Amino acid sequence: MRKSDIINEISDKTGIPKVDVLVTLETLFKEIKHNLIEGESIYIRGFGTFFPKKRAAKIGRNITKNVAVAIPEHYIPGFKPAKEFHSEVKTKCKGPVSSDTETE
Repeated sequence: MRKSDIINEISDKTGIPKVDVLVTLETLFKEIKHNLIEGESIYIRGFGTFFPKKRAAKIGRNITKNVAVAIPEHYIPGFKPAKEFHSEVKTKCKGPVSSDTETE
């Protein structure tokens, strides 16, 4: 499912115009990104928590040149699903849907 599919689903189920759903969804994503960049966690009851996750500095390796590369500490976005969300997916998921149209 892609963002356009989600927009279509929400629009069809609520009767809200697709343009308004798109603006709302984009605003939600921007706010989540902004708050994570600021170091804040975002808790959505019944869904989960988005949080900045710290990765320690380490030494990596460029395997094509066989050279050690220093990777500085950095933050990545993390997500922990809510218990209800996790258990519902665990008990009701039918498995991945294979599709020829999905390329990602």
